[in-house]
Amino acid sequence: MRWFAAVPLLFALSACSWEKRVKHLDDAEFDHYYALKVYMDDAERKAYLKLKTRDERDKYLQAFEMPGTPPRRLWDLFYQFDEHIRDKIVAGEVQEGWTVEMMMMAWGNPKQSKRLTGRKAVRSWSYIYKFEEQEDGAVLVWEPGSKTEYKAVRLFEREVIVDDDKIVEIRKR
Repeated sequence: MRWFAAVPLLFALSACSWEKRVKHLDDAEFDHYYALKVYMDDAERKAYLKLKTRDERDKYLQAFEMPGTPPRRLWDLFYQFDEHIRDKIVAGEVQEGWTVEMMMMAWGNPKQSKRLTGRKAVRSWSYIYKFEEQEDGAVLVWEPGSKTEYKAVRLFEREVIVDDDKIVEIRKR
C-alpha cells in the first residue's frame, strides 16, 4: 500500500520535469521561447520542449497557428520585429507605443486587467503587473510561488494603460 501513496508524488514530479529542458536551449532559442510561451498552454509548451533538436523546435513554432482572424504563425509574431526590438522584448523593456502583444511577450500575462471607460479611444484597457526587485537591482516579473520572491528587497506594481492596442502610459504604483 505504500507505493500507492507515492504515485501522486511521482506523477507531480514527472508532470513538470519537461520544464527543466528549457536550460538546454541555446540563447537565441531561449529568447524566442521565453517571448512566445505566453501564447502556448502547458501541453503545447511540453510538446515544444520534448522535441530533440533546435530545427524540430523551430519548425514547431513556424507551424503553430494562433487562433484569430486571419490566423498567424507564432514564429512570425516574434520575428516580425527587428532584432533591436526583439532584444528589448526579451529584456522586458516595455515602452509607450508598443502593442499589447509586444507587452505580453515581454512581461507575460498581467496580474489583473480591466476595461476602461470614458477615454477617447474605441477600446481602452488597464493592465496591472507585479514586479520584484532583487538585491543586485535586477527587476523580475513576479510569479506566484517563484523561487526568487523571498530574495526580493521590494515588490511593486505597474499599471499599463492601453488605447486601441497601443500602450499610451506606464505608471508605477
